[in-house]
Amino acid sequence: MAEIGDFKAKPPVETDPMGASSEGASLYQLIREDIIEGRLAANERLVVTDLARRHGTSTNPVREALQLLRGEGFVIFLPNRGARVRPIDQDFVRDIYEIGVLIEPALTRWFVNMATGEDIAELERLEGLIEENNFADTFRHSELDTAFHTVMYQRHYNRHAAELWWKHREVLRAVSRRFNFTLARRAAIIREHRELIAHVKAGEADKAAELVSRHVEGSGRHILEQMRARNAARAG
Repeated sequence: MAEIGDFKAKPPVETDPMGASSEGASLYQLIREDIIEGRLAANERLVVTDLARRHGTSTNPVREALQLLRGEGFVIFLPNRGARVRPIDQDFVRDIYEIGVLIEPALTRWFVNMATGEDIAELERLEGLIEENNFADTFRHSELDTAFHTVMYQRHYNRHAAELWWKHREVLRAVSRRFNFTLARRAAIIREHRELIAHVKAGEADKAAELVSRHVEGSGRHILEQMRARNAARAG
């Protein structure tokens, strides 16, 4: 694991969009990141020739990438209007975190039954860094928190489930970076991480899975509350 200064969370699996050419898969990653980070704005029209020119490629890989993004819900196709960026709005965030509530408990239950002493030590090390940072650097917290959960999911036999978790988490991470953690949410994260480690140590798979379900739902609801508050402030 990297030291504090150059720490960066990495995906649990190498993301490889199914059925895409190597160029189409590469463009899919680039355009997806532009959407998540807001470099491509909500409802912005995605013109195939413009994207091909921007990325120095032909139009076929761009079409591939847009179809992959359509399948994930990041791009919508409208009759006579072509492809557009789907807004990462409250409904989209809700859908993503609700999928996490379904997937992550299953991944966690498997991990508890397979966890080694080294795994537990790594969870404790990362939680120590999270608490040492104490939300002072929100980007660093995001990286450490993602690494914490990656320890549990990175060796799962269902690589598609692990990849889906990572992709959805990246969306939620990008959205959450726009807001500050409330004091209540900060306390909940620390408490739930500590409880989770205790369940892993005790081999309590069902309790760990139940806790992770609450943890993911709490995170999703916190983001939605922040989004609603910002929208209300703008409307006012």
